[in-house]
Amino acid sequence: MAEITAATVKALRDATGQGMMECKKALEESGGDVEAAKDVLRKKGLVKAGEKATRTTKEGLIGLKAQAGWAAMVEVRCETDFCARNEVFRAMVDRVVELAAGAAPGPIEATEAMQQAVQEALAKIGENMSYARGIKIAAPRVGTYLHHNRKVGVIVGVEGEIADAALNDLCMHIAFADPLAIAAADVPAELVEKERAFAREEAAASGKPPQIVEKMVEGKVRKFVSASALLEQPFVRDDKKKVAQVLGAAKVTAFARFAVGA
Repeated sequence: MAEITAATVKALRDATGQGMMECKKALEESGGDVEAAKDVLRKKGLVKAGEKATRTTKEGLIGLKAQAGWAAMVEVRCETDFCARNEVFRAMVDRVVELAAGAAPGPIEATEAMQQAVQEALAKIGENMSYARGIKIAAPRVGTYLHHNRKVGVIVGVEGEIADAALNDLCMHIAFADPLAIAAADVPAELVEKERAFAREEAAASGKPPQIVEKMVEGKVRKFVSASALLEQPFVRDDKKKVAQVLGAAKVTAFARFAVGA
């Protein structure tokens, strides 16, 4: 068994972020082998993760990475805002989005390396945390927005000519207006039908004739769809114009909006 010195314990602490006694015990279990001791601590971390996995995770951060032609975004959740402000957690989210950036365009499932990064942060901080979701969008022009507190992030892909300022404004519009789809026809049918049912129930209670009730229902459904479709929404910078008018000949090919816990 290799000698377990104070320097060895410190080196293991620096590498793993674990306490002195945990590192000393891990070195004793591994016969003084630092790499084996890391595995011991990692396994213990996984056990702790399993014990904490039932705790609610409603806080967290958005990670975003962009280059010409693409952008990737992830959401990683934790239990408290105190944890979300921790530098270890923030660095882990940055690491996870770096790993996610290597994925193909579309929804991003957590890889083993991404899960390991989360578990290592869990072992250091002691709160339940998890990879929630991720996405990568590729397009000729890609705009991004990340709120200063990293609780809301946006990616939008565009084809055609669009000024940088207009692209930035479009991202902020999506962050503020939270559209469900690009065009009215893309709003999920199940949501439209649910809104129709609510509207019909409300209109029927008014006691008006059936033909008037149907007009009221269709009016409410149109309003819901317009409020939910990006191109139909009043532009946040100029509510006298719809987003479609601001875009001109440019075309939105895809967008994503993540809000922590939503």
